[in-house]
Amino acid sequence: MVDTLPLILYKNEDDPKKCSARKLRRLGLAAFIGRIPSRSVILYSDSMIRLSPADSAYRHLVAIDVSWENVGNYHFPPESTRSLPFLLAANPVNYGKPYKLSTVEAIAASYYILGQRETAEKLLQKFSWGIQFLNLNRNPLDDYSKAKNSGEVLEIEKLYF
Repeated sequence: MVDTLPLILYKNEDDPKKCSARKLRRLGLAAFIGRIPSRSVILYSDSMIRLSPADSAYRHLVAIDVSWENVGNYHFPPESTRSLPFLLAANPVNYGKPYKLSTVEAIAASYYILGQRETAEKLLQKFSWGIQFLNLNRNPLDDYSKAKNSGEVLEIEKLYF
């Protein structure tokens, strides 16, 4: 089972006042790291593999907090990277945009898919718009969390996209 304290590789590329990763760290709900520990699943939007409940075998969940404009500048071992399936953002910057999640939305969605819904809700409750993310995405998140592997998540994603 993935630890309930997410790890964040923070690159300081976004507006600090709008940065959900910084808020999570300030509240003691996430830790910033300088390098990725072994047995980690890395949330990386360019990964060809979708996150699925099968990934709960990893020990750590690592989010990469970078500007959407720069995400392609970072590269990680493909075998440990996962992308999230189709979900809508609820954050004020990208509200309603598919795949354009804030760091907290990505982390919370990951925990939800991995079967740790209470952790997802706990993280999102710290943001005025956080629970709206669950309201927008409850059906797909429920469906993704029932998949056996990345392939099934991709099949479910096609129903929503």
